[in-house]
Order: sequence, then C-alpha cells, then structure tokens
Amino acid sequence: MKQKIRIGLLSCALAGSLNAATGVAQERFVTIGTGGQTGVYYTAGQSVCRFLNRAEVQPAIKCNAPSTAGSVTNIVALESGEYEFGFIQSDHQHKALSGLAPFDKKGPLEDLRAVFSLQTEILTVVARSGSGIESFDDLKGKRVNIGVPGSGSRDTFDEVMKAKGWSNADFALAGELKPAEMASALSDNNLDAITYVVGHPSGAIQEALTNVDAKLIPVSGPEIDAFLQHADYYTAAQIPAGLYPGVDTAVPSIGGKAVLATTSKTDPEIVYQLVKAVFDSLERFKRLHPAFADLEAKDMIRVGLTAPLHEGAERFYKEKGWL
Repeated sequence: MKQKIRIGLLSCALAGSLNAATGVAQERFVTIGTGGQTGVYYTAGQSVCRFLNRAEVQPAIKCNAPSTAGSVTNIVALESGEYEFGFIQSDHQHKALSGLAPFDKKGPLEDLRAVFSLQTEILTVVARSGSGIESFDDLKGKRVNIGVPGSGSRDTFDEVMKAKGWSNADFALAGELKPAEMASALSDNNLDAITYVVGHPSGAIQEALTNVDAKLIPVSGPEIDAFLQHADYYTAAQIPAGLYPGVDTAVPSIGGKAVLATTSKTDPEIVYQLVKAVFDSLERFKRLHPAFADLEAKDMIRVGLTAPLHEGAERFYKEKGWL
C-alpha cells in the first residue's frame, strides 16, 4: 500500500513538473536593443516592452530592453540573432542593408526589416561658454567627446568629420564617453564640447545645458551642405526653440529617423503583436516621452524606412487600412 502511495505521489510530482515546464516553454521571449540610459532609445525600448508584456496573447510574450551602445551594436546583435529587435538610426538601416561602412566587412544585411519609425534624431553639439567655440568649425583643436565606438552617434560624427577632412588627431582630445558621462565631464572642465545624435528633448543635453554655462552649436556650413547632397539618408534638421534653457531660437543641424528594426527571421506573429500593442495604445505611448509627442501613425509606417517592412508589421498596417 505504501509503495502505491509513493508511486502515486511521484506520478503527481512528475506531472506537475511537466506542466510547469510546458508553461515556461510556451512563453516567448524577445529582446530589444536600445541605447544609453539617458537617451530616447532606452525609453522607447522600455515603453514598447511595457505594452507588449501587457498584451493578452497566448502564449505570453516576455520582452526586455537592455541598455546598449546604440545603432551599430544593435544591428550586429540583430545579425547574430542575439536580439530580435533593435532601435537604429535610419542612416544605419540604409548602410547595413546596402553593405556600406561600418557594415561592409560582412556584406549587405539583406534580411534587415523595418517595423516602424519614431522621432527625428539630430546631431547635437553642446560647447562650454568661454571655450572659444561659436561654430562647428571651432571644434577643431578643442577637447571634444566624439562618442562611444559602436554607437550610431559616433558613426554619424565620423562621417561628418570625413566630410570636413578631419580626423581624431585634429582635436586636442577626442573623448569616447558614454552619454550619461558627458555632462559631468563638461561641468568639470574636462571637455570643451560634447556631440550626441539624439531625439529631443534629451535628458543628457538637458543636464549639460542646466548644470554648465554652455550653448548649442549649429551644425552648418558649405561642407555640411555638400555632405547632405551626397548622403541622402540624412536630412537638414533643427533642434526646436524652447526645449532647453537659453535656447530661444531653433538650431540648425542634420538628422534622420529612429527606426525599430528586426530581421526576416523574427516570427511574424511576434512582430504583429508588438506593433499591435504599440499602435493600439499610441496616444498613451506618445505621453511616455516628450520626443514622442508629435508622432503620427501615417508617418511612423513610412518615413525613414529604407528597409522593407517586416511581414508581421505589414499585416497589421494592412488590417488597419494604412497600406
């Protein structure tokens, strides 16, 4: 009798373990590569995950959005399969799809797919007052943070330097600090200027302009105009007036769109549920960061998308009658 009871208990325990294991196996896990924790990418990734994790779908989808170095790192992670999604600059979407530097070593990433675009990302330069920096050309010979290697911000600045005929040696110091470290370095007078490709308003830029006697520097001039003619994946852009202390007029620069990207290998149902979770709550999503305030669905599914739409995203947009 005791042996039968033991066998019965063991069978129940095994059944419970199998059911638990089945439940875990049924959950689907996705990762979204973002950017620095002070940037808009990080907020965007956390926000998308918040909506996706609340979606009433079976099996459940569990989403996480770790901080990363940004666009270039996210594209590499998409290619390797480490991440299912990643926020990238629209220019890097174009370069990866076309096999252009810094993605030329492996050739075109032909299975790169777009999901939707968000805010405009603008090359932003902040200089300490008294540094002698009044124009973009004045950066030469100064202590400038040019960005983290592997970030989209750094790659963009490298392109602009090339257009100007500059190299790292043209600066007294070419810093490679993370966005979260830039404002304090500027405040401690360890840098004369910082550069950052970011959506506005940005916490990192707000901190720099609030804690330091500093100003935004226009990114303009004949070489920049010529650069835009050549690099049509960038456009002329402006940092709006009134977003930061002391910024009373719009500041000209260049920029592109932030894009949520994936690859053709990602399960179409997961992509469908992600875009549904975001667009079904778009008004709530837009309140999660000031940079999202002016987003419009009709632009998000077209503007800045140089890669083909993923079939899961396309399915949702067609259901809504947007395509």
